[in-house]
Amino acid sequence: MHLALYQPDIPQNTGAMLRLAACFGLPVDVIEPTGFVFGEARMRRAGMDYWDRVTIRRHSDWDSFRAERRAADSRLILMTTRGTLIYTDFVFQAGDTIVMGRESAGVPDSVHAACDARLVVPMQTGSRSLNVAQTAAIAVAEGLRQIKGFPALSSNLTS
Repeated sequence: MHLALYQPDIPQNTGAMLRLAACFGLPVDVIEPTGFVFGEARMRRAGMDYWDRVTIRRHSDWDSFRAERRAADSRLILMTTRGTLIYTDFVFQAGDTIVMGRESAGVPDSVHAACDARLVVPMQTGSRSLNVAQTAAIAVAEGLRQIKGFPALSSNLTS
């Protein structure tokens, strides 16, 4: 399973999603351009002290990202408030890539159309959206639960 960030524009949210990926052992695809200077120094300032524990692949644009993931036979699973299926009703596969849109604008219609599934997290009526990092955590956790892909418990846990 992969996590993909489409043109992220808030470094703190990006840092939170990179930390999520580091803790669960997921590679991250960053689809540029980003709305900030993307790099180790910026992410460390955003509270991302897990930089060395996450595998990041940067893509210059959507087309290069999509071509690489298609070559890997990876389904593209978009998390969106315009989703057509509740995330818990979707059957995740180990090779899936969960795509997260920009905090400020989501993804364009062309990206919606290119994805294999568009999933939504149900919310109370009148709620606009969850934070993108929270949504990523919800989707990743469900995907890993379904494929039994969580890492083994670490020895730093206490009873």
